[in-house]
Amino acid sequence: MTTYDERARVHAFRDDALGEHDAVGLAAAIRRGEVSAAEAARDAAERVRAVEGRLNAVQVRIDDPAPTRPHARAAAAGGAFAGVPTFVKDNTDYAGLPTGHGSAAFRPRPAPRHAPFTRQFLSSGVTVLGKTRLPEFGFSPSTEYEGAEPVRNPWHTGHSAGGSSGGSAALVAAGAVPIAHANDGGGSIRIPAACCGLVGLKPTRGRVVANAQSRRLPLDIVSDGIVSRSVRDAAAFLAAAEAYRRNPHLPPVGRMEGPSGGRLRIGFLLDSPNGVRSDEATRAAVDRTAATLQRLGHTVEPVELAVDPRFTDDFLTYWGMLSFLLGATGRTLGADFDRRRMDGLSRGLREAYLDGWRRTPGVLRRLKRTREAYAASFRGLDLVLSPVLAHTTPPLGHLSPTVPYAALIERILAYVAFTPVNNVVGTPSISVPAPGATEEGLPIGVMFSGRPGGERQLLEIAFQLEADRPFRRIQDL
Repeated sequence: MTTYDERARVHAFRDDALGEHDAVGLAAAIRRGEVSAAEAARDAAERVRAVEGRLNAVQVRIDDPAPTRPHARAAAAGGAFAGVPTFVKDNTDYAGLPTGHGSAAFRPRPAPRHAPFTRQFLSSGVTVLGKTRLPEFGFSPSTEYEGAEPVRNPWHTGHSAGGSSGGSAALVAAGAVPIAHANDGGGSIRIPAACCGLVGLKPTRGRVVANAQSRRLPLDIVSDGIVSRSVRDAAAFLAAAEAYRRNPHLPPVGRMEGPSGGRLRIGFLLDSPNGVRSDEATRAAVDRTAATLQRLGHTVEPVELAVDPRFTDDFLTYWGMLSFLLGATGRTLGADFDRRRMDGLSRGLREAYLDGWRRTPGVLRRLKRTREAYAASFRGLDLVLSPVLAHTTPPLGHLSPTVPYAALIERILAYVAFTPVNNVVGTPSISVPAPGATEEGLPIGVMFSGRPGGERQLLEIAFQLEADRPFRRIQDL
């Protein structure tokens, strides 16, 4: 039986310029002159202030986000999200604001210019109100810290908001803003979307503009995007991104506004390819979704994703290599960078990598070959349905960087068992809310994965599920 603790839930929905609009709806209201971009920014800032004391989701705010700023003038250009208030995640440069990467290991300085993705995001017409918090360098699936308050889940503030885009997800789920920037190097869009009852699409590698850090990696596992409360916002974001720059090597997504009548062949799996068993609530959510898909006319059948048995260890080694590289090059982030001040998870990953760094060439070869196993699993299928996470959203503290590394990494690997494959292969994947909830009233997400460039099919199936049974809303409880 689901129980709700009113004291543990927080949201900002009210009768103001934002109302209950998603980003597409708010942009339309601004275009029609029903509200102004300035009113939307003002009311969003008030909503943020109303919930921030309980959520701890914001890293830095812009005091005056209004129309004198250069990006605000994009609203007059008619972008898809013209005038919609939003936030940028604090691992991505926004000119004039510090980029802290969630780390206490250095003192961040203001960025001299926008990151490439920031420029692409701003081209949609959004008004940026500030930057959202993330765990140190985005390594953790929960936005928690050694020496600061964690980001809290608005559905139940005693639980994690996910990571690494936890600050963005908390603000969107609470209704403070309709959409917010997120990025994903191992599940960091999809995980917080699942924890907070949102839609989170990780695009195909190369679908959106890559940042300089990603291009320098031996294997680029990071994709940028947004978290949203509606499927149409996710679709509108991709269309706006394509209007700014379309990758000619990928099939266009185009403008999508609702479900189509196509029938798909969908594989589903309940347990991770490397044997992590999902908990009962998560399995039930996938089973209910599979039954809905069959009722809607799709063919659903079990599938195995036969990745290399060493995949988890290999991904962990690559993860550790990233922590090692950050520790070695951290002075590019700040002159006072001290890797000894990195948190327990970052230090543990680095030390584990140093113990086995000689494995790196073999790890990279095997990870790059994962695309072959992934492609083989998709023969005869259009999409694969799975959990986003192996168990439901944990309470705060379970994944804290204060937990000893050996125990913490065991907990992380038992939780994040499905999402990293898409990052390694570069394929698109979407998290959507499933029917039902945990005993504490928290959302449960399910995930659809597609072929390279297959965002249209992911969005079509998400549109169908949303139309068949609208997603739970925090303001209705």
